[in-house]
Amino acid sequence: MVPKDIASLSFEDALKELEGIVQQLERGQVKLDEAITAYERGALLKRHCEQKLAEAKMKVEKIVFSADGTVSSQPAETA
Repeated sequence: MVPKDIASLSFEDALKELEGIVQQLERGQVKLDEAITAYERGALLKRHCEQKLAEAKMKVEKIVFSADGTVSSQPAETA
Protein backbone atom coordinates (compact mmCIF):
# COMPACT_ATOMS: atom_id res chain seq x y z
CA MET A 1 0.00 0.00 0.00
CA VAL A 2 1.39 3.37 -1.02
CA PRO A 3 0.88 6.25 1.45
CA LYS A 4 -1.47 9.05 0.37
CA ASP A 5 1.31 11.63 0.11
CA ILE A 6 3.09 9.45 -2.45
CA ALA A 7 -0.08 8.31 -4.23
CA SER A 8 -0.98 11.93 -4.91
CA LEU A 9 2.32 12.59 -6.71
CA SER A 10 2.53 12.68 -10.47
CA PHE A 11 4.92 10.26 -12.12
CA GLU A 12 7.37 13.08 -12.81
CA ASP A 13 7.32 14.40 -9.23
CA ALA A 14 7.72 10.91 -7.75
CA LEU A 15 10.60 10.14 -10.11
CA LYS A 16 12.32 13.43 -9.26
CA GLU A 17 12.07 12.70 -5.54
CA LEU A 18 13.29 9.14 -6.08
CA GLU A 19 16.31 10.41 -8.03
CA GLY A 20 17.10 12.80 -5.17
CA ILE A 21 16.99 9.97 -2.66
CA VAL A 22 19.26 7.81 -4.80
CA GLN A 23 21.79 10.63 -5.13
CA GLN A 24 21.66 11.27 -1.39
CA LEU A 25 22.27 7.59 -0.60
CA GLU A 26 25.03 7.27 -3.20
CA ARG A 27 26.94 10.14 -1.60
CA GLY A 28 26.83 8.28 1.71
CA GLN A 29 26.54 11.46 3.72
CA VAL A 30 23.43 10.36 5.60
CA LYS A 31 23.21 8.80 9.03
CA LEU A 32 22.17 5.15 9.08
CA ASP A 33 18.67 5.77 10.46
CA GLU A 34 18.06 8.50 7.87
CA ALA A 35 19.40 6.25 5.12
CA ILE A 36 17.01 3.45 6.10
CA THR A 37 14.05 5.85 6.14
CA ALA A 38 15.10 7.31 2.79
CA TYR A 39 15.51 3.82 1.31
CA GLU A 40 12.04 2.80 2.49
CA ARG A 41 10.50 5.95 0.99
CA GLY A 42 12.46 5.34 -2.20
CA ALA A 43 11.02 1.84 -2.44
CA LEU A 44 7.50 3.25 -2.11
CA LEU A 45 8.23 5.91 -4.73
CA LYS A 46 9.57 3.23 -7.07
CA ARG A 47 6.41 1.16 -6.60
CA HIS A 48 4.28 4.25 -7.33
CA CYS A 49 6.24 5.03 -10.50
CA GLU A 50 5.92 1.42 -11.67
CA GLN A 51 2.18 1.58 -11.04
CA LYS A 52 1.85 4.79 -13.07
CA LEU A 53 3.83 3.25 -15.93
CA ALA A 54 1.67 0.12 -15.87
CA GLU A 55 -1.46 2.29 -16.10
CA ALA A 56 -0.01 4.18 -19.06
CA LYS A 57 0.96 0.90 -20.73
CA MET A 58 -2.60 -0.40 -20.36
CA LYS A 59 -3.93 2.68 -22.12
CA VAL A 60 -1.47 2.29 -24.97
CA GLU A 61 -2.24 -1.40 -25.32
CA LYS A 62 -5.89 -0.56 -25.94
CA ILE A 63 -4.90 0.40 -29.49
CA VAL A 64 -6.00 -2.54 -31.61
CA PHE A 65 -5.27 -3.71 -35.12
CA SER A 66 -8.09 -5.37 -37.04
CA ALA A 67 -7.69 -8.27 -39.45
CA ASP A 68 -7.75 -5.93 -42.46
CA GLY A 69 -4.88 -3.89 -41.03
CA THR A 70 -6.85 -0.86 -39.86
CA VAL A 71 -6.02 0.68 -36.53
CA SER A 72 -8.59 1.58 -33.93
CA SER A 73 -8.71 2.23 -30.26
CA GLN A 74 -10.94 1.17 -27.43
CA PRO A 75 -11.59 3.07 -24.21
CA ALA A 76 -9.08 2.08 -21.58
CA GLU A 77 -10.41 0.51 -18.45
CA THR A 78 -8.74 1.90 -15.36
CA ALA A 79 -9.68 0.68 -11.97
